Formats: sequence, structure tokens, C-alpha cells
Amino acid sequence: MPASAANPPPSRPIGAATEDGDPLALALFGLTAVSGLIDAVSYLGLDHVFAANMTGNVVVIGFALAGAPGFSTLGSLTSLGAFLLGAALGGRLTTGRLRPALAAETLLHLAAAVVAFAVGTGGAVQYGVIALLAVAMGLRNATVRSLGVPDLTTTVLTMTLTGLAADTRLAGRHSPHQRRRILAALTMTAGTAPGALLVLHHHLPWALLLAATITAATAVLYRQPA
Repeated sequence: MPASAANPPPSRPIGAATEDGDPLALALFGLTAVSGLIDAVSYLGLDHVFAANMTGNVVVIGFALAGAPGFSTLGSLTSLGAFLLGAALGGRLTTGRLRPALAAETLLHLAAAVVAFAVGTGGAVQYGVIALLAVAMGLRNATVRSLGVPDLTTTVLTMTLTGLAADTRLAGRHSPHQRRRILAALTMTAGTAPGALLVLHHHLPWALLLAATITAATAVLYRQPA
């Protein structure tokens, strides 16, 4: 099979300039909100595990190994392994193509929601829910990474916030991406807050359904450039 058939070309040039209001940037802002929602669910409702932010899981594993109470080595390792599996799948199947990644992510969020509604998230079941969410986030991260949009990774804000502070007049620098960086932080918070509220009020399955709904809406509303 020719390489071009196995790996179809991306929907846009990798690393191409992207304005904050163009369809791709708007879609990535929506997905950033979903990341905040998913991590609120997984951290507050699934034994202090991160399904989107893998840096957090590496830190949590260290806490657990040191004997800190309330942290799960197994849960974080499950999330980390599932995330890597999802990223591998994304790298092979959806590189540069956002819509297929969003369709797969929506189905995985829905599957997690169905499990949570049907049997809850207690005991061993929570590891299955963690795995479904982490696979979804790994697949999406691989796709977003291939698109190469600066400061819109959708899951990690550390470098985004670093750029926000480093590219200021105080630092003697200027960047056209400052508004984007601020919006990325705000959309992450906009997802985290309702996710936390739903979990704290014992509506975790509804939070997962909300994540699936936002992801599906993003896929439907996204207009791929010609």
C-alpha cells in the first residue's frame, strides 16, 4: 500500500497560521473546555486520577509511591497506559484530521457515560471508565499535536501560561497569541467548574454525557477549510 494511502494528507498544512476566530481555533477552544470537564470528573470522581493531563498522573504516582493518602497508583497507571494507547491509535488513524478524532472521542465519552449510568463507578468499574476517558484524550492529543496550532494543545496550559507571562511588555517582548493564551485558560476553567459541580452533587454520569455532547457539537459545527 502506498504511503499516501496509508496516511492521508492532513486537512490543513501542519503548523499553518491560525487566527483565534477561525473554525479550527474555535473547535480547539471547545475541546479545551472538554478537557477541563474530563479532568474534573476523573480527579474528583475517580480516585484522584487525571484522564487528560498526564503530567498530573506522573506526579500522583510519585505521591502514591511515597505513601501519601488518597492517591491511586493503579488508577494513574491505568490512565497513563490507556492514554498512550489512544495516542498511538490517533497517530496512526487520525493524523491531521480533526473530525474522525472527534467522532471517536464522542463515542468513548458516551461509552463511559453509559457505564456510569448503568453500573456506577465504584470498585473495579472505575478503572474501565478511566481507561475509556484516557484513550479518548490520548487519541485527541495525537491529532491536535499533528495540527501544530501554537498555544492550543487543548489539555496542557503550562507552556501556554509561560508564553503569556514571557511575551509581555514587562519582558520586553510581544506575541500575537496573547489573546489565544488567555482564552485557552478561560475555556479550561469554563469546563472544569461545571464538571466539578456535577461530580460534587453526585451527577458524574451527566458530566460525562455533557463532555460527549460538547465534543459532538464541536464536530458538527466545525467547518473544515477548503
